[in-house]
Amino acid sequence: MSGTHLSRRSVEQLLQGMDRGEFSGAELTEACVARVREADAALQAFVEVFDEPVAASSGGRLSGIPYATKANIAVVGRELTCCSRILKGYVSPFDATVTARLREAGATLLGVTNMDEFAMGSSTENSHGGPSRNPWHADAVPGGSSGGSAAAVAAGMVPFALGSDTGGSVRQPAAFCGVVGLKPTYGRVSRFGLVAFASSLDQVGPLTRNVRDAALVYSALAGHDPRDATTMDRPVGDVLAEIEGGPAGLRVGIPRALVSEGVDADVRADFEATCEQLRKAGAQLVDVDLPAAKAAVATYYVLCTAEASSNLARYDGIRYGHRAQAQDGAQEQSLVDMTCATRTEGFGAEVKRRIVLGTFVLSAEYAEAYYNKASQVRTLLRREFDAAFETCDVIATPTSPTPAFLRGEKAADPLAMYLGDVYTVSANLTGLPALSVPTACNEAGLPLAIHLTAPAMQEGILLRAGRAVEHVRGFDEDRWTLMEKSS
Repeated sequence: MSGTHLSRRSVEQLLQGMDRGEFSGAELTEACVARVREADAALQAFVEVFDEPVAASSGGRLSGIPYATKANIAVVGRELTCCSRILKGYVSPFDATVTARLREAGATLLGVTNMDEFAMGSSTENSHGGPSRNPWHADAVPGGSSGGSAAAVAAGMVPFALGSDTGGSVRQPAAFCGVVGLKPTYGRVSRFGLVAFASSLDQVGPLTRNVRDAALVYSALAGHDPRDATTMDRPVGDVLAEIEGGPAGLRVGIPRALVSEGVDADVRADFEATCEQLRKAGAQLVDVDLPAAKAAVATYYVLCTAEASSNLARYDGIRYGHRAQAQDGAQEQSLVDMTCATRTEGFGAEVKRRIVLGTFVLSAEYAEAYYNKASQVRTLLRREFDAAFETCDVIATPTSPTPAFLRGEKAADPLAMYLGDVYTVSANLTGLPALSVPTACNEAGLPLAIHLTAPAMQEGILLRAGRAVEHVRGFDEDRWTLMEKSS
């Protein structure tokens, strides 16, 4: 049995291999751990690889399948740091619901992946543990904030991984690393045990090698959870039964005004080629208008920073995590001094920036001009998407206006980093399901991707459209050859 050979198989192929008796779950886990040891020193996708993988009982739909989870998702008895100094040493006393459901499904947890601190970033450069790297290009970022999860899947270290998505943090790194990233409808997957960044925007989603795997993992994660009041008590359905419908008859909405400016030439050409191939395969391309989407980035960064300012107020040096010590030999310090010093030492620059921005937009003097106005735009944006879906089944854009950029390229320009979220944040603001699917590589060997958004609770049609993209572009079959050429 070749560990390299196994690392190239999808979840579905691995399940079939175990069913045929080609290898056991234990052998598969050993092969993945060996691949982590081989590849992760260069990529730094993991912040912790467990000495003893957290195995589950056999018999579930993902029995024997290894996976990794992002460092902001609770695993009982393990550190839950969000890659921040302020939570170093904090051990979770419980499992997140998604962790528990994957254990029930039989999956084996290998370790915890790197991320931007508290999920605030688009490059995985804002981690207290150091940056991750892109498997396709050593000097490029893997995206963020779920960059460690995306890199781990892309490099064959695990068949799938979990990430969290507040403004594109599953889908953008999926695009940069050439894997599939799914953000479910808000309320379809429980947030219990996910450390909050912006509670009205956060969702847990899988990163996988192909769309069928995304459907398999989503099916194990989704469903009502009484511990998360935002989850919907509605049947999830069999999304795997829906996704092989093909492109024929699929109505694909194109917001041409949104994709006509500020897009890298390779990204635009690839997007147009993908849409044309879908049309030739039987899909119908429909022009849609989403004028409020041009204000989505500004709206998002008002609302997400406001919620972050509120959510991160709990990290004060008293209840858990890092606590600053008195300076200059002082025996004691005031509560204000201790809290200020704790947060100064414990939070990185990007987290501090967002807390300050959020506190500003919530202040009495500016709440009407910023927070309340952003809330109104959010409502308008949802109405525009609802209207667009009267004429189409999914809406397509690029996932990112550029391919993966170089490490350090945007570190000194937060605004440039934020503008990279232009195509992903709308799905979080509206609560709609969205999917990033790899399509090709540019001449530099970096992956490109298409982004699809569907109506609420229509993951089936969304995944069908993603599967149609795979059929017309064939990236999943070409992945390993392309990666070997680029590395």
